[in-house]
Amino acid sequence: MLSLFLTHLQGYKRVAVKSPIFITLEVICELILPLVMAEIVDTAIPAGDVVYICQMGAVMLLLSLAAMACGVLSAKYSTFASQGFGANLRQCLFDKVQEFSFSDIDRFSSASLITRMTNDVNAMTMMLNMGLRMLVRAPVMLIAALCISVSINPRLALVLAVVIPLMMLAIGLLMKICTRLFEAMQKKIDGLNNTLQENLIAIRVVKAFVREDHERAKFKRSNDELMQAALNVGLKVIAILPIMMLAMNGATVAVLYLGGKMVMTEGFLLGDLQAFINYIFQILMSVMMVAMALLQLTRAQACAHRINEVLSTEPSVEDKPGAEKQSLPAPRGQVEFRDVSFKYVATGTGDDVLSHISFTVKPGQFVAIVGGTGTGKSSLVNLIPRFYDVTGGAVLVDGVDVRDYPLEELRSRIGMVLQTNVLFTGTIRENLLWGRPDATEEEMIQAAKDAQAYDFIMSFPEGFDTVLTQGGTNVSGGQKQRLCIARAMLRKPAILILDDSTSAVDSATEAAIRESFAKNLKGTTVIIIAQRISSVQYADEILILDDDHIAGQGTHEELLATNAIYQEIYQSQQEGVSE
Repeated sequence: MLSLFLTHLQGYKRVAVKSPIFITLEVICELILPLVMAEIVDTAIPAGDVVYICQMGAVMLLLSLAAMACGVLSAKYSTFASQGFGANLRQCLFDKVQEFSFSDIDRFSSASLITRMTNDVNAMTMMLNMGLRMLVRAPVMLIAALCISVSINPRLALVLAVVIPLMMLAIGLLMKICTRLFEAMQKKIDGLNNTLQENLIAIRVVKAFVREDHERAKFKRSNDELMQAALNVGLKVIAILPIMMLAMNGATVAVLYLGGKMVMTEGFLLGDLQAFINYIFQILMSVMMVAMALLQLTRAQACAHRINEVLSTEPSVEDKPGAEKQSLPAPRGQVEFRDVSFKYVATGTGDDVLSHISFTVKPGQFVAIVGGTGTGKSSLVNLIPRFYDVTGGAVLVDGVDVRDYPLEELRSRIGMVLQTNVLFTGTIRENLLWGRPDATEEEMIQAAKDAQAYDFIMSFPEGFDTVLTQGGTNVSGGQKQRLCIARAMLRKPAILILDDSTSAVDSATEAAIRESFAKNLKGTTVIIIAQRISSVQYADEILILDDDHIAGQGTHEELLATNAIYQEIYQSQQEGVSE
């Protein structure tokens, strides 16, 4: 955990050092105060020296003001350092997640990653803020006050030799118990965030199926589990407080009793006894502060472990060493699958989603992929831009294994419209230019026209400057699909992949989009996944996936004449049309 703090304090180390310096000065001022008070009680008051009393009072006032100023500066610098550390750590985590492949994100889950970047980082930030002050103040105060107490009366200081070990033993036991409880609590926060995220993403489905009560019950379960985990920790902390207070009060009573006898029989000065009691109180309060800080440290340690899990994960898909130096062919758009097998490692099922897939798409071809739900169509196209890596065989783009490409170069050759259409908060213009910021106004307009999106864009009062809400919820499903297609077409890729991306548009619009591919994306290889025969019947080649393998390959006419699966799909859709 220390290395995590040191690594991500870059730019704030000097500020971080200032905080413990000022907190040490504050402690020194506070430690001098009881000695000045003892001087007033033992010397100035018995002598009736009003001037000396006023002088010592002024010294106490100055020491108090100095302690206050040092405390404020320490808090200021520790806040700057801790917040800077938190910002650096969040940025580092976000940058790391950007390197993750789909399978890496599947492994952690998006809800858990959000928890780690927010809740866990906040716990680390609080720990650093507390550590720079309390974990410096408490030990300095403890050691210094202990030394002064021994110098005032060594025999009376023996009381601490009994009390402090008992308190430290209680703290140690509490830390041991709470470490696993804090880890369990963070996992419950993951669960709560997952439930909340899932509900908010699917809120329209929830309302459409009138499942609000079911979702409330599900959230209540996650919420109750988190509450119970927090209570398990809280009750342990509460249980230790009476023990600490008992030790403190017992030590104070013992000092008053033994010190009082020394004042009456051994000439121990009353002012020294008063100062000794102040130091005893400061010592025991320091032990309690250490206990609270160590509890926070225990939680921070659990959070640090979870954060390190992310930071230490090597992305499962990354550039091959020396890939950037490799000579690559010019983009042509050829795609070849050579005996490809694939399974989702994160699921742990061991079943192949794709098994021994082999085919070649020539540059400029229009290829369609059809098949039932769950036959691996999306998985297949996700292998082309290396969102996942094959578990067997090889995928080649322009004759080169995709694993030999730098990822940026490979994906720059590919335009992709995913099954889930994603638009970002911002204007339509910003969304279209998102994949190619240097595109001209004319190119953007042409892409919108090719995707049959121009007319509805211009129907908005602000046109291309119309602001889209988060996820594009203020446009229809078909409009969202066309905007996503326009965004992909604007890149003018060598390979364009459409994963069931025209399902929400009518057949006439889909035909117009398909014509624009032939007219304005000449030479671009188009790979489309679709459910409607009308969407694929004009393809140069159609692949049929069934139970992890290719069950048919050919043109619409060839498959209609020879392939039973294709015939069944065609017949079912024809019956639907005739009805």
